Amino acid sequence: MASVEVKNAGGAAAGTVEFDSALLESKVTPRLLRDAYIMYETCQRQGTVKIKTKGEISGSKKKLFRQKGTGNARMGQKRTPVRVGGGNAFGKQPKDWSYRLPKKALRVATRMALVGKLKDGEIIVVDEFKQEKPKTKEVTQLLKTLSISGKSCLFVVGDYDKTLWLSTRNIPGLSLTTAGWLNSHDLLKHRAVVMTREAFNTCVARFTA
Repeated sequence: MASVEVKNAGGAAAGTVEFDSALLESKVTPRLLRDAYIMYETCQRQGTVKIKTKGEISGSKKKLFRQKGTGNARMGQKRTPVRVGGGNAFGKQPKDWSYRLPKKALRVATRMALVGKLKDGEIIVVDEFKQEKPKTKEVTQLLKTLSISGKSCLFVVGDYDKTLWLSTRNIPGLSLTTAGWLNSHDLLKHRAVVMTREAFNTCVARFTA
């Protein structure tokens, strides 16, 4: 069995939490981690760029000048792409960039990212952190106590907590997620990971089953 030290909100030791050491022996494949990270980043692309084509420009379709005798360029109607204000011949159109890797591959990637964070000592387990009402100052003080203030940090809780979400949404570099929604992208994107005891146990059970 392996163990991780648990701290309270004041930064003092509050015991340890144990987990199966076999989790640390999991093989880490950098290529799979890279593929999973790129997939999550690509799925966030909006792809909403839109440029009007010839058929979407307002204006008459009539040829502006006759073919010969006027001295004007023979460019046809007002909407043609060769005129200023005309449509675009090969303009960008809305596109869906999203794609999905196999579910098992994403699960393995998340486990590998979690193992990497454990081996590097970048996961901090706190006993419990509850708030009666939203207070950003309390969360900021916790980060200072844990010596991770100013770093990119991922806060992982057991279940969705609206009060805590309201407290963390304005802190630069801090993201909040639940143990059930934890993925490799979130783990790799942030330097430090703060987990509640409940969330840590949930994640360990999820990836050692």
